[in-house]
Amino acid sequence: MYKNRDTIARLRDNIPSFACVKGCHDCCGPVTTSSEEISRLPVKTDAEYKAALEHFNCVHLGPNGCTVYDERPLICRLFGTTPRMPCPQGRRPEQMIDIKVETEVHHFIANTRQVLV
Repeated sequence: MYKNRDTIARLRDNIPSFACVKGCHDCCGPVTTSSEEISRLPVKTDAEYKAALEHFNCVHLGPNGCTVYDERPLICRLFGTTPRMPCPQGRRPEQMIDIKVETEVHHFIANTRQVLV
């Protein structure tokens, strides 16, 4: 588990960031994440999950956007940083993600137990 924690921290440090359009949540649908990442997020009730899924939203999406932005999962951080997952609003970081880091993120996701956020 500590290895995954270190991998997550390293990958987070290597995913570029950019300013989202205030109030936008176009890429905030339900996603899967690793057990390590979800353990950092607030626990939600079954009713909250059901309500979010009825609207194809993330359970951590609030009226003003992501309520867990600083702890958002790797997949959420990847949106808008690669041409393969563009921001619907056309936002992007000055420097897009290095393809090797993007490949590592996808490899990590594919090779760890994922749970629905």
